[in-house]
Amino acid sequence: MKKRYLLLENGSVYEGEAFGANIDMMAELVFNTGMSGYQESITDLSYRGEIIVFTYPLIGNYGINRDDFESLRPAASAIVVHEIARRPSNWRKMMSLPEWAEKTGMPGITGVDTRALTKELRQQGTMKAALVDEITDEVRNALQHFEPSKTLVKDATTKTQYQNPTDGVSIALIDFGLKNSILRSLAKRGVNVMVFPADVDAQTVLAANPDGILLSNGPGDPKDAMYAIPTIKELQNHLPLMGICFGHQLFAIANGAETYKMKFGHRGFNHAVRTLAKSRLDFTSQNHGYAVSRESLANTDLVITHEEINDLTIEGLRLKGYHAFSVQFHPDAAPGPHDAEYLFDEFLDMITDSKKEITNA
Repeated sequence: MKKRYLLLENGSVYEGEAFGANIDMMAELVFNTGMSGYQESITDLSYRGEIIVFTYPLIGNYGINRDDFESLRPAASAIVVHEIARRPSNWRKMMSLPEWAEKTGMPGITGVDTRALTKELRQQGTMKAALVDEITDEVRNALQHFEPSKTLVKDATTKTQYQNPTDGVSIALIDFGLKNSILRSLAKRGVNVMVFPADVDAQTVLAANPDGILLSNGPGDPKDAMYAIPTIKELQNHLPLMGICFGHQLFAIANGAETYKMKFGHRGFNHAVRTLAKSRLDFTSQNHGYAVSRESLANTDLVITHEEINDLTIEGLRLKGYHAFSVQFHPDAAPGPHDAEYLFDEFLDMITDSKKEITNA
C-alpha cells in the first residue's frame, strides 16, 4: 500500500497507509470518540472543512449502507483511523468504506497511532493539518498559511426552498447544514417541514405561515453566519423557536450572548448532559467546536437549562418571556443515544400552547 503522511501545524508527523481518494488535503483536525456511527459522522455537514480522527481503533467494519447518510456525500475533508476494515460484514452493506471513500473523492489514512494523536490534540488543542503523500517545504509553508473557510454554511445550506408536505404542524426549518436525522425525527411526528436556505429573510419565512421555527446544526464558527441574526431576532418575536447545535449558538448571539472556540470541542455520542430544572441526566450526541460563553449571559434574558457534567459547558438555553429555547447537542442523535429525542415533542407542545394563548387572548 502507498504511504501517506499526516502533518500537523506544530510540526508533528504521523505516518500511515493511504486509502480512499488519491488527493492531498488541508483542513482543521478534530477527533471523534464514537464507537460506531462513522457513516453518519462522515456525512454530517457539521464536519465540513474538518479532518476527523476516529478514536475507536477499528473503523468500517460494517461498511456503508443506503440508510445512514446524513447528507449525500462526505462532509468531512478526510478521515484518520488506526485500522480500516477491508472486509466488512453486514446485511445492509452495499460497499466498503475504502471503496466509498475512493468513489466519492475523500482521502483517508490508516495505520496511525490515533491514541497518541488524540492525546496531542487534547493537550495542544485543535490544529490545522495536511494529509499528503510527501512532506516538502512547500507543504509545510502552505499549512502554516492555510486559513479555514469562512463560507462553510453557505456551501452546506440548501440553495432552494423545499418541503415535506403533511397535514400536521408546520415548521420552518432554516438550514445551516442540517442532518437528515432532524428531518426524519420531524417526519415521524407528522410535521409539515418547510426547509429554507441559511440566508433567508424573516418576511419570506413568515409568508409561508409556519407554526414554529427550527434552527438547524451546521459547520464552523457561528460568527461567520451573522447574516442570520436579524432573521432570528424577528422570527422569535412571532413564533415558537427551537435551535440545535449551530442553531443554538446563533440563537444565543441573537439574544446578546457571545460564543468562543473550545480547545478541542465535543465530538462523540457519550456526552452526559444535565437538565437543570428536572435534575435529569441524558447521554447525548454532540459535534461542536464552539460554545456559548457563560459570562456573556449576565445582561441577557437567556436562562441556562442544560449543562455538560464534565466541563460545565452550556448545553441549553431558554429565552425569558418567549416560546424559544435551544440545545447544543443533537436530540435527533444519529448516531448516538436517543435520550433527548423528547425535546422535539416538547417543542411541538410549545407550539400547541402558543396557539392556545393566541386563541384565548
